[in-house]
Amino acid sequence: MLGHTFVAFADNIMVGQLGTAELAAVSLGNSLVLMFMYVGIGFSTAITPLVAEADGAGNHGEAKKVLKHGILMCIFLGVGLFGLIMACKPLLYLAQQPKEVVELAVPYLNLVAFSIIPMIIFQAFRQFSEGMSQTRFPMYATILANVLNVIINYLLIFGTFGFPKLGIIGAALGTLISRLVMLIYLYFLLFAKQEYTGFVTNFNFKSLSKNTINKLVNLGFPSSLQVFFEVAIFTAAIWLSGVLGKNAQAANQIALNLSSMTYMVGVGLSVAAMVRVGNQKGLQRFMDLRRIGKSIFLLTFLIEILFATIFIVGKDWLPTIYLDVGDVKNQADNLEVIGLAAQLLLVAAFFQISDGIQVVVLGALRGIQDVKIPTAITFVAYWLVGFPISYYLGLHTELKSMGIWIGLLSGLTASGVMLYIRFHILTNNLIAKKVNGTT
Repeated sequence: MLGHTFVAFADNIMVGQLGTAELAAVSLGNSLVLMFMYVGIGFSTAITPLVAEADGAGNHGEAKKVLKHGILMCIFLGVGLFGLIMACKPLLYLAQQPKEVVELAVPYLNLVAFSIIPMIIFQAFRQFSEGMSQTRFPMYATILANVLNVIINYLLIFGTFGFPKLGIIGAALGTLISRLVMLIYLYFLLFAKQEYTGFVTNFNFKSLSKNTINKLVNLGFPSSLQVFFEVAIFTAAIWLSGVLGKNAQAANQIALNLSSMTYMVGVGLSVAAMVRVGNQKGLQRFMDLRRIGKSIFLLTFLIEILFATIFIVGKDWLPTIYLDVGDVKNQADNLEVIGLAAQLLLVAAFFQISDGIQVVVLGALRGIQDVKIPTAITFVAYWLVGFPISYYLGLHTELKSMGIWIGLLSGLTASGVMLYIRFHILTNNLIAKKVNGTT
């Protein structure tokens, strides 16, 4: 999971050397792509608990059936999301964003949007692999993609070793090529391992199961909405920051990218919760299910406290990684962005804890295949609590960028508390039914 964010991390650092307008353009372009991409990723997470449950029950035929249907649905989803992104491009011109930033963002957006297709197909194989408790293969593929992305960025952003100097277009090409390679390599790893060869070969797409499709849709659609509600509020934060100016938007992007990396550790732990809880559900061991879930919650809480401490201690230094402080031409803008980003990291330090807890509890609930109520919870937390606070404090008070992030903190905290209560109640009910001899 960290690997997905490191792609953006590398892009941001390397593009940041070109100037704050280019950094803001990457932020704006990615805001639209990531919102839709994480909807696709959210939908694909339906594959993991179904595969984990089948694996826990020793039903490998069912696991392969889930993968086959998941691949087909992810192909259609990837193509459809690419079309939606293209259809939404005019919104960039209508959202009161700096003209200079929009003109840079659009060509970047076109290429990165296309990369969503191999990315979502990769997700099908990744979620299957994780459902089988094989998390290393997706990690290897992601590491390879990151190394390749950095190399292509270096060659094409700055035009080194005789390659054309393409600026942020070079970053977009790096993202696209690395995601294609990531998909191909993960498939190769699964195909080459005898234990998994039978799962990823000889698919008969003419024979489809309505029941399996319904399971994937019933789990995947609410899961995608959960991700959409969260990612959309962060997209809203980017656009609200754009209303404040390019420097506010660039500072928002720096703080968002740093907090996204720590968030991905929580997402990785949420996958662990989803898989292990799904295994225990397949075995009908509900006491162990609750114990495992709460153990992962505690582990996440402790790790996020460490990240919060790093953000507080390093808030003045971390933003300098992204910008060239010695650039005389852009020095005033760069120093302003660094100062703003430092303020935002102070707020981000506190929402690390809320963000980590809410995502890992969400993963555990998906492992139980409980998705509808959590979807409603995420909507209430982010859009009835978080967004109104961000909007009011960001655009109508002197807090500005800080106010936007205080709203994000409020939404994440509300989500974490309500989702934990949901898990506690649900697991108590499952244990009680087991004790009483009902299912």
